[in-house]
Amino acid sequence: MGRKATSRPAKPRNQQAQASLVQLVSTSSAPLPQDDSSLLQANSQTVPQIFTAGIDAAGRGCLAGPVVAAAVILPECYDLPGLNDSKACSAKTREMLAPRIRQCAVAWGLGVVWPARIDAINILQATFEAMSRAVRCLRCAPAHLLIDGNKTVPGEVFAFHWRKGHAAPLPSQCCIIGGDASEPAISAASILAKTYRDKLMTRLEKRWPGYGFEAHKGYGTEDHYEALRRLGPCPQHRLTFRGVLPEKPSPQQGSLL
Repeated sequence: MGRKATSRPAKPRNQQAQASLVQLVSTSSAPLPQDDSSLLQANSQTVPQIFTAGIDAAGRGCLAGPVVAAAVILPECYDLPGLNDSKACSAKTREMLAPRIRQCAVAWGLGVVWPARIDAINILQATFEAMSRAVRCLRCAPAHLLIDGNKTVPGEVFAFHWRKGHAAPLPSQCCIIGGDASEPAISAASILAKTYRDKLMTRLEKRWPGYGFEAHKGYGTEDHYEALRRLGPCPQHRLTFRGVLPEKPSPQQGSLL
């Protein structure tokens, strides 16, 4: 497992409804802002002055729903048995761990980017934006970022959001392939992002029934594709993703023979 050192969004449709969804699924005692940035919550404890935040995202490959990123700063000592990548944990284990992570973390933040924005800038850039928003919301400014995957957040994207929340210098970034299974802070971020997004998708199922969002969470299952063929896409679908819209038949070429 290698380490590799590095080198106003478009408003989605039905903004008010989506903002209310963020409020409904939040378990934070602090109120969430009424916009699509999602966010925020942070617990503070007495810890060393140099902070490292783990970052991961959920929902990148889905046909519907937002991409959600989380950033987590863990204390030097913590008791989180079973902490692991959210994809390796059962749903029950993730739901058990999520409130414990929020309780013991030095700080944690969430960033949400909705389908209209994903379609406008593509899923990779939307993931970078969600990660930047999550870090922006940390109460403590980290000096280092550990990011799951093989890419760090481009400096211009990250700096735009960082300066909205922090006066400290930009943190260093390190991307780690498989970091969600090897770095506890990234594992914690993975679990927070996944559980938060799952709750959002459950709410979206109630608002746009018939697609099975609660079951498949927006991923491209056969049931989901069948619902798309039957109902067509809803405002929560990513129209630039293959399979969401019917493919146009290729025009037949005339023959000279």
